[in-house]
Amino acid sequence: MKTLYLVRHAKASWDESGLSDFDRPLLPKGIKKTNRIVGFLQKRNTQVDLIISSPAVRALETAKIIAAGLDYPSIRIRTEQKIFNGYHDRILDIIYDTRNDIQSLMIVGHNPAITLVANLFLHPGIEIMPTTGVVCLSFNIDTWAEIPSTEAIREFIMYPKLLE
Repeated sequence: MKTLYLVRHAKASWDESGLSDFDRPLLPKGIKKTNRIVGFLQKRNTQVDLIISSPAVRALETAKIIAAGLDYPSIRIRTEQKIFNGYHDRILDIIYDTRNDIQSLMIVGHNPAITLVANLFLHPGIEIMPTTGVVCLSFNIDTWAEIPSTEAIREFIMYPKLLE
């Protein structure tokens, strides 16, 4: 059994002039909402074997907050430029190429790619993944490469507004 968590980064600032899109930090309300999601994940006794994040500041900050809440060492968060570049097929490549000793994988990235990846497995799909939204899917398989040939099991879709 493999478990996949797809996470959209938290709400980030557009207000700081001179910053590139890559360098935009999280807003305080983004941090607060991420902590709500962490509380939800903790109640579910969520454990992840590997977190892979976009290297963009807002995604990596989100990944670090989640990692801290799940007792996952932030030094073990792997960054992958392919997630930032916005192509959902590159995210799929990352997933399918994950080592098979990894049972649970979390990808932290950006829209529209995160929503597109989630919708490949969700029926019906979602319109758009909100900031700090999480989709959890499980697959009754032994290897990540088997995902295209199996049916996903929708474990949950959660985002901060549902926890208010």
